[in-house]
Amino acid sequence: MPASTMPDPVAFHAGARPDRLACVDLASGRRWTYRAFDEAIQNAVGVLETRYGVEPGQRIATLARNSADLLILQQAAMRLGAVFVPVNWRLAGAERRAILADCDPALLLHDAALETALPGRCIPVDVAAFAAAVGARAPVPRRPMPVEDAPSIILYTSGTSGQPKGVIVTERNAFASAVNFGVLGRVGNSSIFLCDMPMFHIIGLITSLRPPLLQGGTVLISPGFDAGVTNRRLADPTLGVTHYFCVPQMARMLRDHPDFTPSRWTSLTAIFTGGAPNPAADVHGWLARGVLMADGFGMTEAGTVLGMPVEADRIADKAGSAGLAAPTISLRIVDEHGRDVAAGEPGEMWLSGPSITSGYWNRPEETARAFTTDGWFRTGDVARRDEEGFITLVDRRKDMFISGGENVYPVEIETALLDHPDIAEAAVIGVADARWGEVGRAFVVVKAGCVVDPADLASHCRARIARYKVPKEFLLTDALPRTASGKIQKYILRNWTAPAGGQA
Repeated sequence: MPASTMPDPVAFHAGARPDRLACVDLASGRRWTYRAFDEAIQNAVGVLETRYGVEPGQRIATLARNSADLLILQQAAMRLGAVFVPVNWRLAGAERRAILADCDPALLLHDAALETALPGRCIPVDVAAFAAAVGARAPVPRRPMPVEDAPSIILYTSGTSGQPKGVIVTERNAFASAVNFGVLGRVGNSSIFLCDMPMFHIIGLITSLRPPLLQGGTVLISPGFDAGVTNRRLADPTLGVTHYFCVPQMARMLRDHPDFTPSRWTSLTAIFTGGAPNPAADVHGWLARGVLMADGFGMTEAGTVLGMPVEADRIADKAGSAGLAAPTISLRIVDEHGRDVAAGEPGEMWLSGPSITSGYWNRPEETARAFTTDGWFRTGDVARRDEEGFITLVDRRKDMFISGGENVYPVEIETALLDHPDIAEAAVIGVADARWGEVGRAFVVVKAGCVVDPADLASHCRARIARYKVPKEFLLTDALPRTASGKIQKYILRNWTAPAGGQA
């Protein structure tokens, strides 16, 4: 059977709905219909080929904030058969150099002065210069699309373990993820997505862009998140935002900002959250304000995996759950021997389906370890499935610790701590203990203007969780170390002892 070629929704809608608004770059005000966006992408193919000599299979890296130019570049790389590699511009120089050495790009687009040495014969290009070249060029003739199972994107993991690795995303993966979120999120051809999640992350590059482009909707690309600006955009009837994706920390910042006026978010279908635990109390709080908060779960390696149905009663009934498995996802929850567990029992989540990565760039041994012999992807996440199929994430398997012979999942403790009215953030790790083997150490961020006595937190926890789960230590800190996607970097916390603030 011949290999399937990549789908190209932008090209399809350029023929089917040429005058429909495809993309708006909010920083510059530039706008493209599907016809104009398709032409810009094809112009960019010519720029990559003739000006910079990029060939199929070569990598094109970026170090730049969100812009429509990055989306045009990615779509052009896709048509050319090159591999798009967006690098987190917030990383330190040594981290950037390691990633660039690993992917060995032929071209690097950047929007600020480069402080990173480039590998090999990599050509540095300013984003503005690239955009100008695209605007000045005529489209090149179209060629057949590359095969859909070839690497199209490499996304370096956000490094909760401290060791980022490049996840290969094919167009088959990206298309399946767009279908998955499209069904879960009620995406249609009138949908308008606001994207201010970073486009070096799967939520920004795939989840916030691919579903509307697949359906012929509109993407509004913001250079980055600002709580005040985003609040005003969600309330702006001329933008008409229907879908907004963020991590729970961003949602809290929206809620706490003076410009928070959810009664004016009249076009919004829902706020979709992922990337970090979302306490049930927060979900109910948004529902009380008239806003559907649909939690979900995804991975760089798997795209959209779970999602809450966009139904107020289901969200209320299942608050704290990450929802149901997406349409193309096959999911198992298994014990340490790979046997399926009963409903309600915790186990590791295994996945299969067309959105699952083929592996890690330049890491065949890690790729082999990530999959079972019969092809299931081991997520490393512990979850429970209820009788109706709704999945609740318990914790990362590696973050579980054993105290007095009992399994303890830090997320359960963190959820209890976040139920405290004066606590903004919490993270728990297991540390060695002579008596119990391991005990919990909690790191707590207090809300602005509030005062918390760490000595009182143990009693707060004892009222909500079993005694053996209550941390032995509570450390107050000004902030928690997080990745760009909002995930707490617990490997950093393991080296912390007593951050500024106090302890008990």
